[in-house]
Amino acid sequence: MTKITFFKQNNLYLGFEVLGHTGKDDYGKDLLCAQISTVAQLAVVAVDEIEKYASFREISDGYLKIIVSEQKAKEEKIQYLFKTCFYSFKSIIEGEEKFAKLEVKNV
Repeated sequence: MTKITFFKQNNLYLGFEVLGHTGKDDYGKDLLCAQISTVAQLAVVAVDEIEKYASFREISDGYLKIIVSEQKAKEEKIQYLFKTCFYSFKSIIEGEEKFAKLEVKNV
């Protein structure tokens, strides 16, 4: 099961965490897990590598977390990126509740 948690504060997306493998198929053949990983990695590249905005990021097998400061989160392009990721994850996991869960946590 993959758990995707978005973090919001004052109605701003600050980032998200992806935890676990979906287990829908064997490792290396799991297309659902690959789709989730692709969206998550896109956010890392956009936020951390291109814009140099990440206040915190951690990546390991079956785990990814990226957070920006509230100041950076106020920027329209960061909100656009995180909202795009949120709706991409939502679309990807639709009908896959046995394998993935998406939630928003106010911090």
